[in-house]
Amino acid sequence: MKIARFSRLGFILAAVGSAVGLGNIWKFPYIAGENGGGAFVLIYLVTVLLIGFSILIAEMIIGYKGRKDGISCFESLAPKHKNIWKFAGFQSITGLFIMSFYSVVIGWIFNYIVTSTTSLPSSVQEAEATFTTMLHSDISTQLFYHTLTFLLITFILTKGIKGGIQRLNFILMPTLVIILLGMFAYALTLDAFSQSLEFMFAPKWEKINSGVFITAIGHAFFTLSLGMGAILTYSASMPKNSNLVQNALWITFLDTLIAIVAGLMLFTFLYEYGSSPTKGPGLVFISLPTVFYEMGIIGNFFAVLFFIALAFAGLTSAVSLVEPMIEYFINRFKWSRLKASIYMGLFFYSLGIAALLSNTDAYKELLSFGSKNLFDWIDFFTASVMLPLAGLIMALFVGFAVEKKRVESVVKHQFGALAFSIWYFSLRYITPVAMILLLLSLLEII
Repeated sequence: MKIARFSRLGFILAAVGSAVGLGNIWKFPYIAGENGGGAFVLIYLVTVLLIGFSILIAEMIIGYKGRKDGISCFESLAPKHKNIWKFAGFQSITGLFIMSFYSVVIGWIFNYIVTSTTSLPSSVQEAEATFTTMLHSDISTQLFYHTLTFLLITFILTKGIKGGIQRLNFILMPTLVIILLGMFAYALTLDAFSQSLEFMFAPKWEKINSGVFITAIGHAFFTLSLGMGAILTYSASMPKNSNLVQNALWITFLDTLIAIVAGLMLFTFLYEYGSSPTKGPGLVFISLPTVFYEMGIIGNFFAVLFFIALAFAGLTSAVSLVEPMIEYFINRFKWSRLKASIYMGLFFYSLGIAALLSNTDAYKELLSFGSKNLFDWIDFFTASVMLPLAGLIMALFVGFAVEKKRVESVVKHQFGALAFSIWYFSLRYITPVAMILLLLSLLEII
């Protein structure tokens, strides 16, 4: 079956849209806050440069050369043991699991867009109480917006690569960047910006343990959309003669830049209005509404604008989480795009309801296992286990299973001889060792 193609700009915006999402604006600031600030940020940046970038190139090669869905790409590129390597395509289902809680969070954002038009909390304490009440008690509101998210994302996916995903990113990504830069410019004018810089870049090594390394590496995979089939699927629709290295550099640069900008902006607001960057997953829902309240009547406008930007980030990433499995069922089972989109949407929607309920007082005990509820377990297992495992498999596949000449034909001239040799060595030896050590260290904390 012929796969629809992106334009060159369309691919860049789609891939950046996949990478730049709630992981940058919602998740990165709060996990940096929980894990010691600068030390975590340093580990995260090193991981992105030494491991994330290597695997990003590898995943793009698999998609670009395979030109099919995730499982078929591994089958077609493997010179031997095709029936074994096809199971490497399991990574495509990871996006659906991530989407189950991702959709819930997007639903929170939609709720805040609506409520910000009329009222904002006057203090951090009030904002925290409002968010906590919604999270633990207000099941109907969360279900309504989770359902709205499911319907919207499924509709976009039914429109396909060009009519849905590419068009979405052409509109939302530039708007998102403009809004974030405007918010960051405002943060620069506040006295607390210097505190934010210190927190973000002054390492507190005493807070570092194996769990922090796992979180940082897992988040690097999460924000770059690695190991979930999204980049692979989009690369299969990349125009011929595309420069994979250049595209990967743009994706990595923009993804990392927006994570840092979002973190600095949020930490500045927190310090400026007497809070601390340790509010967990609710950070942007607790700190920012108070900041907007302090602005007066214009604060409602900026609150709505920010949460719209956050929703844009979520939507551009959300479609990339589901698209790999849609492509799989279209190509392998000849499903229509409408049928595949609806079935995949119902999967993440149903699991998302269970994840949503696991945060509530009424169902938390029923849907908790060990130290975490279902929402937290899905988040932890996908980011810390499934994504690094997929990264390990892709590094081994491109580094050892695919013929070197085939890899060279795609990216050697784009890298240059020396840079290619360094990247290839890192992919074959440094990245797999790092991934194996990471996965082994999980045994200490599970």
